[in-house]
Amino acid sequence: MRTTPGSPRAWLRTHPLVGDSVLALVLAVASVAMAMISGGRSPGAPPHGVDVLGGGLIVAACLLVAFRRRWPFVLLCAAEVPQLALTAMRYESGLTGLVSLVLLYTVAAYRGLALSLVAAAVLSASYAAGTTLASESGDWAQHTIILVVSLAVWVVGRSVRLRRAYTAELVDRAERLERAREADTRAARAEERSRIARELHDVVAHHVSVMTVQAAAARKVLETRPEAARDALTAIEEMGRTAMREMRGIVGVLRTDGESGELAPQPGMGDLPVLVDQMREAGLRAQLWIEGERPALPPGIDLAAYRLVQEALTNSLRHAGPSARAWVTVRHERDELLVHVEDDGRGGTGEFTRGPGDRPGHGLVGIRERVALYGGVLRIGPRQGGGFEVRARFPLKD
Repeated sequence: MRTTPGSPRAWLRTHPLVGDSVLALVLAVASVAMAMISGGRSPGAPPHGVDVLGGGLIVAACLLVAFRRRWPFVLLCAAEVPQLALTAMRYESGLTGLVSLVLLYTVAAYRGLALSLVAAAVLSASYAAGTTLASESGDWAQHTIILVVSLAVWVVGRSVRLRRAYTAELVDRAERLERAREADTRAARAEERSRIARELHDVVAHHVSVMTVQAAAARKVLETRPEAARDALTAIEEMGRTAMREMRGIVGVLRTDGESGELAPQPGMGDLPVLVDQMREAGLRAQLWIEGERPALPPGIDLAAYRLVQEALTNSLRHAGPSARAWVTVRHERDELLVHVEDDGRGGTGEFTRGPGDRPGHGLVGIRERVALYGGVLRIGPRQGGGFEVRARFPLKD
């Protein structure tokens, strides 16, 4: 049963001593009243009803219930002493038998199995001792009823303890799962941020490099060849719009409210002719060869191979020199995809091969991560005969 926060039941759960004290007081008053009413009047009743000594023993036994949650087993043993004294002096005991049942339930509900069994044995021994002191064999049906009631109280207490332990285990498991889910979420967010950073770097580095080259060309021919300058400025405008469109698609995933954003649409190997045309317009004499029948590539490999070509051509445009040429060769085989980008420029100063004074960029790291992610093999370095090359193999099998 669920307890509403702020309700009297919830308050009593947080202040158990108050509820137990009220229970002890009720038992004491009811026991004294019953002893005064029935003492010596009913057949077979003890000869003494209640006096100061008998009332004191009854109250002492009942008030122990107020501290039942702290020392239940000790109080159970202590409660049997005044009850045995009442029986030995032939006093009416009232409802003190309920005190033993309440303490037996508390031991079974709040302590381990071994101690609860000892408590049941102590209660049985006390009852047997009381029967002996009263010098009455009693009715066997009465003894059986008391035994069954005591056993039922013990079983209920154990059931409550097991249920409480099961609930605590469920709560602990839920907390562990919640912590694991939060850790997975943080890891996924970190991975997503890293992926977005790589995508943004690839987009910005490529388009800004092309726009820079186009702007430099427009500045040189602005006075002598206005038409060529106008074409260069038009290309810069188109390149800027393309860059903004791609960046909106990438950063859009960060602005989704509770929905899973997708980095779509993403370029692939089918967009290589457009990429090569853009590089030609920027001044790099680039050529593209595609060998073999182009299969349907996995989306991750498709994007990774495209970004590799884009980064390599951008590097050639920026660092190979004004008269450099670049070649892109894509070979589709049954089990793997081969991508080879090379140029005949001076090279050696870009992100791929940095000199001592160059600051490390993200291009080399991003390409190595992309290729390694799909189990590929990457080679980056000087080209035989001059220039620079990037060669990658992507396996197409699991």
